[in-house]
Amino acid sequence: MNWLNGEAFTVLGQHIKWSDMIGNTIGLTALALGWRRSIWTWPAQFVSGLILFVAFAAGHLSGSAGKQVVVMVVAAGGWLAWSRGRRQAQDGSIAVRFATWRERAFLLGGAALGTVAVAALFTAYPALSWDPWPDAYVFVGTIVAMFAQARGMVEFWFAWLLVDVVGVPLNFANGYAFSGFVYVIYGALVLWGLRDWWLRSRTSVKPVLEGATA
Repeated sequence: MNWLNGEAFTVLGQHIKWSDMIGNTIGLTALALGWRRSIWTWPAQFVSGLILFVAFAAGHLSGSAGKQVVVMVVAAGGWLAWSRGRRQAQDGSIAVRFATWRERAFLLGGAALGTVAVAALFTAYPALSWDPWPDAYVFVGTIVAMFAQARGMVEFWFAWLLVDVVGVPLNFANGYAFSGFVYVIYGALVLWGLRDWWLRSRTSVKPVLEGATA
């Protein structure tokens, strides 16, 4: 598997690694599948997480590598959640909705407390991360986004946008140029996905009960 951490090519002075390129390409596919509300978004995110774990572990970015482990765990949970709820929408697809104010408070509070806790850990053990606060922010933000996605919340797209704001410069600064480029593309997909989920959340209709008159 050593070839995964080898250099694929160079663009504008940036060295692109195979693991960085393949993992993020699959991750980009996973985001597109999430936009389409396809349950296959979760296996794609799992595989992406596995490959990127190899990439970041080789670069001694323990925080980013650890994030991929959590991504894989959450992807498995998302698969189960969507498998149970895939018939919630009238057309048989995944039902999407806006979070309640209580759920939003939970997401924001969890993100804030989680970022502080993880950053404190990275600061106490510098070997875990070269950039404690940005790394912690991206780490926790990714978990929050995937948690919201697993529950069909439109807010998960906003979470991804906030992750992108820090993720792009962080990846360029740490030598993962392809990740940085892909995060820019993520931004465009997130905006399109947000619009799609937003409209669907407004037009979704509860399924007609079996035996009831339509």
